[in-house]
Amino acid sequence: MEQLNTALLFQVQSTVIVIIMFVGLYWRRNRKKHVPAMLTVIIWDILLVLQIELNRGAVAKAVKVVSNRMILNIHVGLALSTVLIYFAMLYTGGKVLKNNLSYRKKHKWLGLLTVTLRLLTYMTSFFAA
Repeated sequence: MEQLNTALLFQVQSTVIVIIMFVGLYWRRNRKKHVPAMLTVIIWDILLVLQIELNRGAVAKAVKVVSNRMILNIHVGLALSTVLIYFAMLYTGGKVLKNNLSYRKKHKWLGLLTVTLRLLTYMTSFFAA
């Protein structure tokens, strides 16, 4: 029962994170709303990964690549890629905020990649649990 409750809690958090991500994407032309929304997404998502690790020992499971189901390996790869891309988003977003507009196009494409990876992570989480 405990495992089911934590799984549900993780899925609810993940759902809220994805919703906030799309709200932040909608606000992309309004920096005062976009930046706090996306920072909330990034910080909460990283904290969610830490919660899952502390609760389930996700890293110990993830390193057993050979014995894991394929969908779990795909999910872990997507989740790890998403977190890594977040750091690139923070870097390019910081540059754009400082009016270094040469990073705007790169930030836009990284943003598209980030949303795609996060959605795929979200979708595979229902099958990998």
